[in-house]
Amino acid sequence: MKSKNLLCIAAAVLSTWAGLAQAQSAGTWMARIGATTIRPDVKSGDLSAASLAGTKIDINNATQISGGITWMWTDNIAIDLPLAIPFKHEVRGAGAIEGTGKLADVQALPVTLTAQYRFGSPSSTLRPYVGAGITYAVFMKPKSTAALSALTGGSPSNPTIMTMENRFGPTGQLGLTAKFSERLSMDATVTKVLVKTRGHLSTGQQIDVELNPLAYTLGLVYTF
Repeated sequence: MKSKNLLCIAAAVLSTWAGLAQAQSAGTWMARIGATTIRPDVKSGDLSAASLAGTKIDINNATQISGGITWMWTDNIAIDLPLAIPFKHEVRGAGAIEGTGKLADVQALPVTLTAQYRFGSPSSTLRPYVGAGITYAVFMKPKSTAALSALTGGSPSNPTIMTMENRFGPTGQLGLTAKFSERLSMDATVTKVLVKTRGHLSTGQQIDVELNPLAYTLGLVYTF
């Protein structure tokens, strides 16, 4: 009887160890929640048909609640889909019009899909990884200011409206997952996107902009 009980205990222990070993292994899913900061690295062209040469724009950083879903295709290769609420960025004057302040607000939603290679074994406490993929940058809900209208010939009755084109861009990623239990871990990621867009004004003017943002994400991960 005692031998039978010991065998049962041993089986339970081995089952627990097996469960630990399967963390982040092929076929498992990970869901995360955290925050992301996007820092655009802006290179602006000149506003077309501008009365002032060197009329450029800059775009401020933005932080938002974020999440994501990761599927382990193999023990080392994962497919990752980040999720987020749209990021609200300020568009400000730069170059010859630096100091004019905010010209517009625009919401951006980077829709990204990456393939990741995770180093180490599924049960490793620390798993650094690299990723590569594609981002579709979606811009929505632009809100222009009186400063933009004054700069481009708009008026209170007919204000200048700015929109930005949605664009694709290649994406690279560096990350690290630190496990502190069978199911829970912390994830830190730095993502670089190379993306260009074009802003259009209702006055007929346009401006080309390289955004090329860096995104920093920190999140709590649950593995199931």
